[in-house]
Amino acid sequence: MTTNMELDKVEEQQPTELEFNVGGRLRRIRETYGMSQRALAKRTGVANGLISMIELGRTSPSVATLKKILDGVPLTLAEFFSTDPAPHDEQIVYRADELSEIGNDAISYRQVGSNLHDRTLQMLHEKLQPGADTGVDLYRHDAEEGGVVIHGQLELTVDGQSFVLGPGDAYYFNSRIPHRFRNIGDDVCEIVSACTPPSF
Repeated sequence: MTTNMELDKVEEQQPTELEFNVGGRLRRIRETYGMSQRALAKRTGVANGLISMIELGRTSPSVATLKKILDGVPLTLAEFFSTDPAPHDEQIVYRADELSEIGNDAISYRQVGSNLHDRTLQMLHEKLQPGADTGVDLYRHDAEEGGVVIHGQLELTVDGQSFVLGPGDAYYFNSRIPHRFRNIGDDVCEIVSACTPPSF
């Protein structure tokens, strides 16, 4: 059951057009897998009421919350946002306007390639707006990841240990360890990152 504190928190967030799509897509995937909202909530530990509000487009989930919900299917964020179910082609160069957006307004994740089926590497061009946060709940996935900060200030928390990174600083860690990203600066934080295998 959703607590009053959870409801107060989600009601402060106004959904955008993209977030309505996220809710509708989540509902379709849940129904495809034959799960009720209650069953998905029980499997993931995410409140049934919160899943309902996301599907109705009344709130936008944090990256950590959406990842936690998708782990119950299971489905990666890349698979969730993929619009191309066909096998990948052998494209070599991807122009700036060909990168696939799998994020939201606060955190943009522009992925190289729209379909990572049978791929072993996921490349992202990330932009975190000032104050953007992947969520209070640390998340994890079955991979290793690394990245280089191109612009701005990034706070990275891994297994309870926090680091502040600036332009030129880099990170590399086991993604199975709980982690979180947050833009603590006044400017957009820009990162180029990689994840292997694709599981984000």
